[in-house]
Amino acid sequence: MARTIMLIPTGSNVGLTGVSLGVIRAMERQGVKISLFKLISQSVLGSDSPDQTTSLIQSNTSIPTNKPLKMSYVEKLLGLNQQDVLMEEIIALYAESNKDSEVVLVEGIVPSSHYPFANELNFSIAKTLGAEIVFVMGMGSDKPEQLKEKVEIARANFGGIKNEKIIGVIVNKVNAPLDAQTLVRPDVVDIYNTNTPKFNAEKITIDDLKPHSPLPVLGCIPWNIDLSACRAIDMANHLNAKIINRGEISSRRIKHISFCSRSVPNIISHLIPNALLVTSADRADVLTTISLAVMNGVEIGGVVLTGGYDIDKNVHDLCKQAFDTGLPIFSVDTNTFQTSINLQRFNLEIPVDDKDRLDMTQNFVADYIDSSWIRSLAEQDLSRSIRLSPPAFRYQLTELARKAQKTIVLPEGDEPRTIKAAAICSDRGIARCVLLGNPDEVKRVAASQGVTLGQNVEILDPEVIRENYVARLVELRKNKGMTDILAREQLADNVVLGTMMLEQAQVDGLVSGAVHTTANTIRPPLQLIKTAPGSSLVSSVFFMLMPEQVYIYGDCAINPDPNAQELAEIAIQSADTAIAFGIEPKVAMISYSTGNSGQGADVEKVKEATRIAQEKRPDLLIDGPLQYDAAVMPDVAKSKAPNSKVAGQATVFIFPDLNTGNTTYKAVQRSADLISIGPMLQGMRKPVNDLSRGALVDDIVYTIALTAIQATQ
Repeated sequence: MARTIMLIPTGSNVGLTGVSLGVIRAMERQGVKISLFKLISQSVLGSDSPDQTTSLIQSNTSIPTNKPLKMSYVEKLLGLNQQDVLMEEIIALYAESNKDSEVVLVEGIVPSSHYPFANELNFSIAKTLGAEIVFVMGMGSDKPEQLKEKVEIARANFGGIKNEKIIGVIVNKVNAPLDAQTLVRPDVVDIYNTNTPKFNAEKITIDDLKPHSPLPVLGCIPWNIDLSACRAIDMANHLNAKIINRGEISSRRIKHISFCSRSVPNIISHLIPNALLVTSADRADVLTTISLAVMNGVEIGGVVLTGGYDIDKNVHDLCKQAFDTGLPIFSVDTNTFQTSINLQRFNLEIPVDDKDRLDMTQNFVADYIDSSWIRSLAEQDLSRSIRLSPPAFRYQLTELARKAQKTIVLPEGDEPRTIKAAAICSDRGIARCVLLGNPDEVKRVAASQGVTLGQNVEILDPEVIRENYVARLVELRKNKGMTDILAREQLADNVVLGTMMLEQAQVDGLVSGAVHTTANTIRPPLQLIKTAPGSSLVSSVFFMLMPEQVYIYGDCAINPDPNAQELAEIAIQSADTAIAFGIEPKVAMISYSTGNSGQGADVEKVKEATRIAQEKRPDLLIDGPLQYDAAVMPDVAKSKAPNSKVAGQATVFIFPDLNTGNTTYKAVQRSADLISIGPMLQGMRKPVNDLSRGALVDDIVYTIALTAIQATQ
């Protein structure tokens, strides 16, 4: 029997969607099988518009959801005094939603002047479903002492202290800026200017709130402007603007809006990262000043030109170099005053296609949800089989990395994505990062992106430390003809320098590849670090984040055509990797034939590799040859390999050669539009990992976490 948790908002601006998404992510991390049950479609875009939470979940996850009832239909039934009919329909929808779930999360109706019946209807629904109630309320700039009164008022509307189904409260938007409370859209800070918002002098934490709450505080979520940072394209679409310069309009974020109608000296303070700058199209002085700031490394979020004028050609040519950096520019026909009014009407809900903001919101909120409460939701069924879902895997990565407390060197220390990733790892305690690069340049790149490098980020100047490793490099490679001169030349490559730091145990791991090729990243470690004891080769795996669980694919990046002995070693390395990262290893040796159904040299190689691996590691579940469908589909496995303990439930897939492995991983990744993490190298004496040159910041963060965990093994 699934447990039913109903999140009930106590006001119209509590951030219910964000809290719901975060609770869902927190449950995924703990392996709780969850479904979302949204009763009624409720959107700021209109009473019958698609529901925001449901649309986001359906478009970006595999979590079961229902189709909510239309608000106009609900109002019609209530107006006809047919609430019983409504409850019967809700029960029917609910029964369909919780068939295979351990927890059904129900999102209540947001009370507002348009829906004065929200509290009464939420209470009726909670009673009908037998749901446990968790209130969601906004804290803003309120003091902890005010929480008691707010909770008591909310509880009084739902049966008071006698209602044992009320189990707790989640408090959102804690420590919000005082300035934000007076705006039409409180989450949009600096809508008229870029003055620093006024925060509460004391930062409130969950420990401050607990003594003042008559209910358990199940979450205390601080206000975070990043969660409201829309893309420049979202602003352009809202304003129905004409795109003048597309640039990075789909990726740049807007955190501040400034109206630049002053003289040049008075707008300089407005030229900050992630700002949307609004100015009249005929203000050539303002446009050139913005361009100058861009050329000095300030990543402006976007520029809105008002009045419907065209940019003067001479001004356009003068600013073209700044435009080419990716600066989004769009124009509107309205004047600046009307444009400001239109911007106030901007809808802050997360667009369905903004996966980065969705993921950031879910992870941020989930971090502040009480993990012991989440664990308790599934304790009634301790025997259940838990698949490691992608969110659970990513969460486990960061948690294991935090416990490892390792130091990772990043040779590409002045690369913007790498700097952002190092800052994130520092803030989240994932690892201590060492950036190799000119300190002034690294700090300039960080500042231009609005990145603050924490105490756990160290910047080392290669020019200063390079000479320290010349003698050791000569010693390691003297049989290859290495001299002092050649050593200094090779150490000019930061990857070689970082590898020497790793060899000397001054760092615990190395991550590179954001601007270097795989060969550039791997060659120095192979020459200087070499393989681990007991390993005859280095191989790789990708973590494939499928909708329901995480698979491991190997080897898809290193060994072109391993023989049977090598293939067996790859299988064992990959199984050990699975164990290290909390994945139960069921290893499928992939071929075009299952069992004895086919013949040929390639099949025989896989058969022999399976035999060798089984003999070396009888403690592991390894089977093959298996076709891919027999490895993953229980119904196919039943007919093709009925006696196999791996077929139909494989978690580790070993491909016979690089051609097959690399092709398969890319085909699955692109066709299913899923995330893959890797390649992670196996068999090295010390951990070194390669990045794709198209890696996102999150990819780098998770690779650093992987490397830190490997360093503990």
